[in-house]
Amino acid sequence: MRTRYLGSIVLVACIAPAAITVLGQAARPAAQQAAAPAPTYRAPRTKDGKPNLNGIWQAVNEANWDLEGHSAAPGPFWQLGAEFSVPPGLGVVEGGPIPYKPEALQKKKQNFANRATLDPEVKCYLPGVPRAMYMPLPFQIIQSTDHIMMVFEFAGGLRTIYMKKQEAPADTWMGWSNGHWEGETLVINTDSFNDLSWLDRAGNFHSDAMKVVERITATGPDHLSYEATIEDPNVFTRPWKISMPLYRRMEKNAQVLEYKCVEFAEDVIYGALRKVPLK
Repeated sequence: MRTRYLGSIVLVACIAPAAITVLGQAARPAAQQAAAPAPTYRAPRTKDGKPNLNGIWQAVNEANWDLEGHSAAPGPFWQLGAEFSVPPGLGVVEGGPIPYKPEALQKKKQNFANRATLDPEVKCYLPGVPRAMYMPLPFQIIQSTDHIMMVFEFAGGLRTIYMKKQEAPADTWMGWSNGHWEGETLVINTDSFNDLSWLDRAGNFHSDAMKVVERITATGPDHLSYEATIEDPNVFTRPWKISMPLYRRMEKNAQVLEYKCVEFAEDVIYGALRKVPLK
């Protein structure tokens, strides 16, 4: 074995420098080819020639617990043990922590301390935007020329994106969404929110001045790239951005099921005033 190894060294050492140069030049194009970016995916088209985003999609991450990176933690009720504890998450916020104004950061901390009763999710209220997009439940995109509908499993939430711009008649939980296409990307501008929804279970919140710009791009037949830039001068010092992939539900019978959670929240909302069912 030693003789063969030494022989290999001698053989390599005897290769002419010119040959080494030629070998290096021959290998360089292959390396450059390997490093080249993959071609941009082009989604199938609808009848009007737009990227087809139809399907049932779901985020697979921990953003609904906390948009920012966080460690595992106990839930709000120790009696539930690990069942409703907080799983750790890497976070989906780009460029550092959420840029709160000092007074708004204090409110966020108060929200977290009282999340068991203040989080709108507890009361089955509509989740708002962008939270509806990354709750751990599926939603369906139904696409047409003039409108794009998003149907959410949680609370039977419904969202309409108007592809011909329209003005909002009033402030709402889900805001008012106008969309347009930029090549392969669906761009959605949403405003006219109320100030009642949260961005996650950690107490991250916004005011009624929030504006959200979302960008949704198919990156493969079963994956979407989702980005949302959030601007709210009443709460944050600057706009900030979240991003994540969305995954197609692949079951043969995949569908958005009915999840009317209001009846599970009546004790929280009404307390002693709750309607008692007849025996």
